[in-house]
Amino acid sequence: MTLDVGTARDAHLEGSGEPWTLVFIRELRQPPAVVWAALTDPAELDQWAPFSAARNLAEPGPTTLTMVDGDQKLDLPAVIRVAEPPRVLEYSWGQDLLRWELEPAGDGTRLTLRHTLVEPSDHASVATGWHVCVVVLQHLLDGDPHGVIRGQAAKEYGFDELREEYAKLLVQPS
Repeated sequence: MTLDVGTARDAHLEGSGEPWTLVFIRELRQPPAVVWAALTDPAELDQWAPFSAARNLAEPGPTTLTMVDGDQKLDLPAVIRVAEPPRVLEYSWGQDLLRWELEPAGDGTRLTLRHTLVEPSDHASVATGWHVCVVVLQHLLDGDPHGVIRGQAAKEYGFDELREEYAKLLVQPS
């Protein structure tokens, strides 16, 4: 199935040196409560996110998020630190910290993801990964599910070209 992932946009970096934070913003057509469910319900996460979740993420406490790339799986410890439905979800993922903020925007939601990466990483690849995931999320929320795109499968959807766009857009602060 063909999926147009669009172009690099609405992202920037915060911080100086390691760790740095990718700030990724999208306008979604659904209200915050609907987006919240997609961010926390394991069945919905499994249709768009780069990981599967061992439990619902709407409750604070430890869990496991499993990275999936084809037949390869990697369990990473996670701790839900903040769960304030339908506004803020914050959790560790391995050593990283993800903070999802949802604000009403007309009939929809302004989604802001702050992904703080502790380990040195390719910020353009991280942004590209979230970009592809959120495109799949929007299709899911629109009732037109595409199916999850994880790991190497993203190469079939223009990952390399999109990554180059983000590399130009995201200049690390000095």
